[in-house]
Amino acid sequence: MQIILNAFRLKPLDRVLPAAIDAGVAIIARVPLASGLLSGRYTADTAFAANDHRTYNRHGEAFDAGETFSGVDYERGVEAAHEFSALAAGLGMRSAQLALGWLAQLPGVTTVIPGARSVEQARANASAGSLDSGLITGDVAARITELYDRYFRTSIHPRW
Repeated sequence: MQIILNAFRLKPLDRVLPAAIDAGVAIIARVPLASGLLSGRYTADTAFAANDHRTYNRHGEAFDAGETFSGVDYERGVEAAHEFSALAAGLGMRSAQLALGWLAQLPGVTTVIPGARSVEQARANASAGSLDSGLITGDVAARITELYDRYFRTSIHPRW
């Protein structure tokens, strides 16, 4: 089953992943970088092309708002992504590496499908699969949850 799951969309950890484990159902995590927010490359001033869903669907104008930036407010998402990037840097990783590596090691997650716009991005994303899972400890998971709780739980968790 494909679901949106990333550090800015944690609700599936409550019931979906445990139920999938119990039922032996594979979970494919999609939108793992929250439409690029978790890459750590964007600022409040980043402009996207007019035909990019990150421009025309920011508030659900064309399809469900939960598909774009995982439903988080862009400016708030940039703030949280900055903190997430600092967490990654403290572990000697790039933001996308931490986002993908953390997600891939979650119990119940079978695979992660990040997008890439270049060969370089695809290679960088793939490198997250070779991270030592010992680097992504319970402390890191707790910090990711705390970040989610502080920035998104009240606005995102009840919806998706």
